[in-house]
Amino acid sequence: MKPLVSIIMGSTSDLPVMGKAAEILDEFEIPFEMNALSAHRTPGEVEKFAKGASERGIKVIIAAAGMAAHLCGVIASMTTIPVIGVPINASLDGMDALLAIVQMPPGIPVATVGINGALNAGILAAQILATGDEKIAGKLSNYKENLKQKIVKANTELATVKYKFKTN
Repeated sequence: MKPLVSIIMGSTSDLPVMGKAAEILDEFEIPFEMNALSAHRTPGEVEKFAKGASERGIKVIIAAAGMAAHLCGVIASMTTIPVIGVPINASLDGMDALLAIVQMPPGIPVATVGINGALNAGILAAQILATGDEKIAGKLSNYKENLKQKIVKANTELATVKYKFKTN
């Protein structure tokens, strides 16, 4: 099994957040790899990874970074593979990482999800892959239908909640 998605994090302290991307990729049966790389502490390894990802069959990269969140942009600068940035709440409520990832210079795009939004990063990676894979597209369709059913069920349950001035 060869990975289609690469999940990269600055350190394993990001795993509690990035595990959400791994879980959804598992649910969609999309092969992925996970590695810790640092734009500041292992720049040579980041370059080797980014420049070799396409040859290894990687189609989407999910990169997480907190604080001085350069990892996502550095990777994006060295590959044509779509990069999804996940800002990690490591300091300043994650706003420093969010702004560092979303404010990329022209020509170096990084799709950015919300702070600690690894679940959405995993779903976005699946959606990118689904443009050329009907099996993944079907799984996404089922996933979104299940989201809809959860809200339908919630409204059914809310209908039974009684308050003196509640009208529905």
